[in-house]
Amino acid sequence: MSMAPRTDTQSPAPHVADSHDLIRVHGARENNLKDVSIEIPKRRLTVFTGVSGSGKSSLVFDTIAAESQRLINETYSAFVQGFMPTLARPEVDVLDGLTTVITVDQQRLGADPRSTVGTATDANAMLRILFSRLGKPHIGSPKAFSFNVASISGAGAVTMERGGQTVKERRSFSITGGMCPRCEGRGSVSDLDLTQLYDESKSLSEGAITVPGYTGGGWNSRLYSESGFFDPDKPIRKFTKKELHDFLHREPTRMKIAGINMTYEGLIPRIQRSMLAKDREGMQPHIREFVDRAVTFTICPECDGTRLNEGARSSKIKRISIADACAMQISDLAEWVRGLDEPSVAPLLTALQQTLDSFVEIGLGYLSLDRPAGTLSGGEAQRVKMIRHLGSSLTDVTYVFDEPTIGLHPHDIQRMNDLLLRLRDKGNTVLVVEHKPETIAIADHVVDLGPGAGTAGGTVCFEGTVEGLRTGGTITGRHFDDRAAVKETVRKPTGTLEIRGARTHNLQGVDVDIPLGVLAVVTGVAGSGKSSLVHGSIPAGEGVVSVDQAAIRGSRRSNPATYTGLLDPIRKAFAKVNGVKPALFSANSEGACPTCNGAGVIYTDLAMMAGVATTCEECEGKRFQASVLDYHFGGRDISEVLAMSVTEAEEFFGAGEAATPAAHRILTRLADVGLGYLTLGQPLTTLSGGERQRLKLATHMAEKGGVYVLDEPTAGLHLADVEQLLGLLDRLVDAGKSVIVVEHHQAVMAHADWIIDLGPGAGHDGGRLVFEGTPADLVASRSTLTGEHLATYVGT
Repeated sequence: MSMAPRTDTQSPAPHVADSHDLIRVHGARENNLKDVSIEIPKRRLTVFTGVSGSGKSSLVFDTIAAESQRLINETYSAFVQGFMPTLARPEVDVLDGLTTVITVDQQRLGADPRSTVGTATDANAMLRILFSRLGKPHIGSPKAFSFNVASISGAGAVTMERGGQTVKERRSFSITGGMCPRCEGRGSVSDLDLTQLYDESKSLSEGAITVPGYTGGGWNSRLYSESGFFDPDKPIRKFTKKELHDFLHREPTRMKIAGINMTYEGLIPRIQRSMLAKDREGMQPHIREFVDRAVTFTICPECDGTRLNEGARSSKIKRISIADACAMQISDLAEWVRGLDEPSVAPLLTALQQTLDSFVEIGLGYLSLDRPAGTLSGGEAQRVKMIRHLGSSLTDVTYVFDEPTIGLHPHDIQRMNDLLLRLRDKGNTVLVVEHKPETIAIADHVVDLGPGAGTAGGTVCFEGTVEGLRTGGTITGRHFDDRAAVKETVRKPTGTLEIRGARTHNLQGVDVDIPLGVLAVVTGVAGSGKSSLVHGSIPAGEGVVSVDQAAIRGSRRSNPATYTGLLDPIRKAFAKVNGVKPALFSANSEGACPTCNGAGVIYTDLAMMAGVATTCEECEGKRFQASVLDYHFGGRDISEVLAMSVTEAEEFFGAGEAATPAAHRILTRLADVGLGYLTLGQPLTTLSGGERQRLKLATHMAEKGGVYVLDEPTAGLHLADVEQLLGLLDRLVDAGKSVIVVEHHQAVMAHADWIIDLGPGAGHDGGRLVFEGTPADLVASRSTLTGEHLATYVGT
C-alpha cells in the first residue's frame, strides 16, 4: 500500500495535550501562606527558598504534595479508602496541572528495633531469596533467613464439612524462620540490675523496693508486702531460694488483698511489662531515668548480635553467610554480589546489584544492611528513601525533596545535585526546599518566599531564574553570595578534653585533644565518624549539654510555651494575682473549654472521607472557659498572652506590672536562637524542622553545663540566619562555655577557633584524624577534602 506524499510544508500545530506544562497554584492559605498564587514549570527543577518559617514547606508539602496524595486516594473505592489515612483538602482556591507526587522527606525511619537499613530498602528481601536458592546447605524458603520470623511447629485435629458430613482430619504444620530464639531477632538482650530494684538490707515493710511507683505504701508495694509468700518484716537478703523466686519471678497468680481481687506477679516480669515494653521517648522523665539506670543492654550471646538463629547462619554462598553479608559495608557487599555468576538467579542479582550500587552512588556506601534504621540521621534517612526511586522507569512524576543536602559535606553535595538533575532529565518535575547556595545554583526556576518568618512571611518575594534572584533584592538574593572570612585571630583554649583510643563504630583508635573554652568544629565527609567521636567519646553527663538531631515529639496540644516550660511561671503569675488555682490557666486541665476539651476546634470523623475541623463556637477557638478569660494579668487574659509572639511577650514580661523574671529568661533564650516571631500558643505540629531544632537548643541553653555539644545546628537555617547562629555560639563561648559543633557548613568552619577533620573517606575508609588546627592552617595546607572546599569557599 503506497503512502500519499505530504504536500504541506508547515509544521503541525502543537497538540492540545502539550499545553499542560505548568502546575498552577491560586489562593494558597495553608498555615502562614497569604493567598499565594504561582505557576511552576513542569519537567524542570524548581527550588523553593526563604528564611526558616517563611512558608516553603506549607506550599510544597502541605499544599501541592498533600492535594496530589488526596486526589490519588480518592480514585480508590470507599472500602479501600477506609483503610487509608484520611487527608483534608488544603486551604487553596485552585490547584491545576498536578501530577503524581512522590515525597522524599526527612522524617526519621521507624525506631522499631527490628527495622534495619536492609529491611527498609528491600535489599534484605532480595538477599533472603538469594540465600534460599544458592545457600549451602539448603535450609528452607526465604523465611528461614528472616530475623522477624520465628520457627514454629504444631499438630492437631481439624473439623470440616465435606459432602454433607462432618470429617475430622489430623494436620500438622511447621514454619522454619530465621529468628534467634534468645533475643527474638533484636540482636541484644536486656538485663535488669537488681540493686536498682530493691535494697536487700531492708525488709518490704521498711520500703525495700526502690522502683518508681512502688514506694510509700501504695497498692503496688502492698501487693508484695501482703501477698503472704514471704515475711514482710524479713530483710530481702535473708529470703530463702523459694521466697526470692516468688518475689522476683512468680507467674501471675490471682489473690485477694484487703478484700480486693488482684493479680500477683513477680517484680521482674511486672516491671518488664509495665515499663520496659514502652517506647523510651514516651516515658515520664523519672521513669526514663530509672530505666536508664536499671537496664543494661548487651549483645545477644547466642547470635552474637546478628539476630539470626544457627540454621540461618550455617547456610553460605562462597563461605559468606547472610549475617556476614548484612554486616559488610555496602560498597564491599556490592563488589561481592558482582562476583556471583549464577544464570539461574540472574534477574535477582541484577536487581540487587542496582539497589546496592544506588547506595554507593548516593553517598551511603559506608552503611551496612544490619544498621538499625532508628540510628540514621534525618539526612541519611532521606537518602535511603531516595534509593527506590533512582532506578525507577516512571516519568512525568513530581518528586518533592525536603533539604536533600542536610548532613552532606560540600564534597557530597555535587553528587546530590547530579542525582536531582538526572531525575529531572528523565522527564520529571523536581521540587526542592533548600537553603544551600550550591543547590539553589542548579535550579531552572526559583521561588523565594518571605520576606520574614511566621506571620511576617507567607508571600512570594521572587519568581524566576537564579541570576534574577541574585539581583532581585530579596533576603535570599542579598545573602546568596555571602562568604564568611577565616578568623584572623583565634581564642586561646582554657584546657583540653582528652580522647584516647576512640573506637566507636568506624573510629580507628583516634587520639585527639579537644580544646575547651573555644568554638571547636568537628568536620569530615558524611560517614567519616564525626558523631561517633563526639557522642561516643564525650559522656553526656555532668556539665555536658548535648543537643542532637532527634525529633521533638509533640501533639497539636503542645506548643512552644508548654515545651519550654514557659507556661508554668505564666500560670503561677496569673494564679497569684487573681487568687485562684494555676490549673485554671491550662487548656489541658481545669481551665479547658468543656465543649472542645481545650483543643479550640471540634474534629468530626467522617470515616473514609477527610475529617472536618471546625472552630469551637463556645470558646471561639480560644480553648479556655469563658470564666477563665475574666482573670487578667497586666491587662491581658491567658488567651491573649498565648497569642503573643515571643518578641511581644519578652517586652510584656520584662518590665512594668507584668514583670515575671522566670518567664522573661525563657523568652530571651527563644529570641536569642531567632524564634522571636513564633507565637507562644502555636501548635508544635505546625513548626518547621529548623524551628524545632532551635526550640530544642533554646530549652537546653537553660541547663547548667560547661560544655555544649551541638549536632549540625545549621540544619534548616537560611543563609541570613547562619550569621545570627554564629553570634549565639560566640556569646556562649564568651560566657565561659566550651562549644563543640559537628558541622558541614563552611561559614561555621571559617568562624571556628579550632577544627578537627576526620576522614579521609566514609565507613572503613574513614575513622581517622586527618587534620587538627586553626581554619587558616586548614585553608593554607588544603591537605584534606574539607580544606579544599573551605579554601574555595573563602576564595583563596
